[in-house]
Amino acid sequence: MARRRQIYEGKAKILYEGPEPGTIIQYFKDDATAFNAQKKGTISGKGVLNNRISEHIFTLLGQIGVPTHFIRRLNMREQLVRQVEIVPIEVVVRNVAAGSLSKKLGIEEGTQLPRTLIEYCYKDDALGDPLISEEHIACFGWATQEEMHDIADMAIRINDFMCGLFAGIGIRLIDFKLEFGRLYDGDYSRIILADEISPDGCRLWDAVTNEKLDKDRFRRDLGGEVEAYQEVARRLGLLPEGLDTTVLDLDTHRKKREKE
Repeated sequence: MARRRQIYEGKAKILYEGPEPGTIIQYFKDDATAFNAQKKGTISGKGVLNNRISEHIFTLLGQIGVPTHFIRRLNMREQLVRQVEIVPIEVVVRNVAAGSLSKKLGIEEGTQLPRTLIEYCYKDDALGDPLISEEHIACFGWATQEEMHDIADMAIRINDFMCGLFAGIGIRLIDFKLEFGRLYDGDYSRIILADEISPDGCRLWDAVTNEKLDKDRFRRDLGGEVEAYQEVARRLGLLPEGLDTTVLDLDTHRKKREKE
């Protein structure tokens, strides 16, 4: 098999040239980073779980008419996606106060927001992905007004769908980030959902206990990262029932493992 040409390596994924023009192979790594890569580590098996979870969510979004870059999963760690020109904006959708929002504005973490809040950040690790306004986006030409309308509309639609999806499996969708890209057809382009949706980029809390089932377990040294990601996959029906992957009380589970 010919060696594939690597196009890009990010914090959580590697992109390779795809088998057909206009396609890319997205490889999910086990690497974990936080605070703009100031904290680094590895979560064993994270890439496999994120690949499966992202495939599942992107497939469901496609079924309700949200255009995405996802084509199909190739194997445990790779998926085939459409090549897009990434819009240099991270879209953060917030339903509940947490993380940087709580820290910046002094709002207690876990406070339900009066309405869904959409924030935009400029995608630049060296700058720490600074918070920006739609005025910045227009001023510097990062996206057109029409593209921003499409992005905001899709973000709200994705949020509505995912809130229901996760509520149905006993999980609160606190916040999450999205990335979008331009899919070209000749001179014409349209905005589609890109990147991934997984516990790496979502805050997911158990609806009863508020147990964190996402990358905050790594950010805040809570431990039990693998178990949390497995629990999300299990509740989504992506792991076979009966395996030792049911983790409702992560603290108890982690203490039990430490004794073994």
